[in-house]
Amino acid sequence: MSSVTVRIDPHVHSDDSYDGHEPVDLILEHAADIGLDAVVITDHDTMGESKRAAELAPKYGLIGIPGVEVSTADGHLLAVGVDRMPPRGESYAATVAWIHDRGGVAIVPHPFQRSRHGVRRRDVPLPGSDGGEDARGDPAAGDDAVDEVDAIEVFNAWLFTGYRNRRARRFAALHGYPGVAASDAHHLNYVGRAFTELTVRGRSSVDDVTAEDVLAAIREGTTSASGKRAPVPMAARHYLIAAGRKSGYYARTGANRGTTAAVRAASEAASMTRVGLSQGVHRFGRVLSWFR
Repeated sequence: MSSVTVRIDPHVHSDDSYDGHEPVDLILEHAADIGLDAVVITDHDTMGESKRAAELAPKYGLIGIPGVEVSTADGHLLAVGVDRMPPRGESYAATVAWIHDRGGVAIVPHPFQRSRHGVRRRDVPLPGSDGGEDARGDPAAGDDAVDEVDAIEVFNAWLFTGYRNRRARRFAALHGYPGVAASDAHHLNYVGRAFTELTVRGRSSVDDVTAEDVLAAIREGTTSASGKRAPVPMAARHYLIAAGRKSGYYARTGANRGTTAAVRAASEAASMTRVGLSQGVHRFGRVLSWFR
């Protein structure tokens, strides 16, 4: 059977999020330029721009997949492949069931990070949970097994240390969950910093892959997490590239904030470069001291 590898960034925020900064048109253009096959806009508790991005995606040669980062009673949850906003404030288990009833997949973002509204371990619906007790260990109302999540975000590029990602990987491996990587980008230069490779069976070309194929691959667990916290000089290069792309985008669209955004990004890039050079000199000095 033929198969094809697809690269997606399943957790990206647009300016429709209260903490996002970029329009979806620019995100899609950037995603296509850096070699992604799909990017899922997962704004906080709103889906307007995500659905628009899914409709526009084919124009950029991308697979259109809508999504949202929903605030549950237990923490944030990614609902990928749904075209309606899930109810807010419900339990994790109830929200996962809602997503599944509408054909989507439920992915745990930045798990166990309470400072970022990550879910606690005890609130993740686990394999084997049944009507006897729910994922919290409390009595459950029904006799049916609870719906499990479909995947765990085992690499989030926004993390400053590797500890939380390693903890997420261990949890996913322990319970047999597929692992995905995502940028959790709120700025353009972070889009694609981490991504997930999916093996889609029965397709010979990425052009033939549909959103449903991607969702099925996540459910089947044919995922591979790719990404790393980029060294400072590399991050600076990303800033410069993103700054140029933003300048071009805003020049075409006639938006006034383009100049300000580009200047800010270039300033950040220069700062990052200075820090990178300083760190490089310091490390080189340490290496030389070993031979003295």
